[in-house]
Amino acid sequence: MSADSKKRVLIVANELSPYLEFTDFAQILNKLAIKTFDAGLEVRVIMPRFGLINERRHRLHEVVRLSGINIIIDKDDYPLIIKVASLPNARLQVYFMDNDDYFKRKSVFRDDQDNFFEDNAERMIFFCKSALETVKKFGWPPHVIHCHGWMTSLLPLYLKTAYKKEPVFSYSKTIFTAQPAQFTEKMADQFTKKAMINNEIKEKDLEVFKDGTADALTLGAAKYADVVIHGAPDLDKTLADEIKPSRYKKVVKYEESWKEDITPLLDLYKSLTES
Repeated sequence: MSADSKKRVLIVANELSPYLEFTDFAQILNKLAIKTFDAGLEVRVIMPRFGLINERRHRLHEVVRLSGINIIIDKDDYPLIIKVASLPNARLQVYFMDNDDYFKRKSVFRDDQDNFFEDNAERMIFFCKSALETVKKFGWPPHVIHCHGWMTSLLPLYLKTAYKKEPVFSYSKTIFTAQPAQFTEKMADQFTKKAMINNEIKEKDLEVFKDGTADALTLGAAKYADVVIHGAPDLDKTLADEIKPSRYKKVVKYEESWKEDITPLLDLYKSLTES
């Protein structure tokens, strides 16, 4: 067995082909997950179980031994139900975080009148916390955690604060995909207060997020991630200028060629598992 077979990559995303596609990156992630698995790395994917995802068609079933965790948000308890499916044409597990309050509705981020859901911030907090609690329950320490989509934008912060003492994440490196804004609204008031999920997080840690805009979430995630990938060729210039590479942060510009060949992203994963 090669040493490589022990390297673990976790992809946490709010879109992944064939389940849900908002942007071209849903396809790229699908190919990347499969290619990473085929290269001998262990790969798991975590997604929200949005009500639009057809459980019968995609053969989702509940993982009873993992379900039963309660996620606390702002003193309220929400039961986490974990479902799993195999990615088509791959021997690869996709875990879906589900909860009736947040994910039963048959739409993703907006109601029938196209209004942005008032609880989208809480849904994001629930999803991010659920993903990390699920990995703890797996006891499966990822070398790389690739966060994709605005619903994952609190993960890099949580890993550097609320979860930094968790042994399962002690050598995890985080990648965040920065994308053009996918909503123009702001997160509801009290968003940052609710996002403080334990005492390890201070108000100042969330300062960058506090405007609650799509750009604020991206900048917040980029601040705490180890690597930022441009998830589109047309990233807003002000955003792109703000996300600078440094001694502690690598920035990877979008390549149109990834749609055909995602080897450069696989190489990025591999380099992070070795550092």
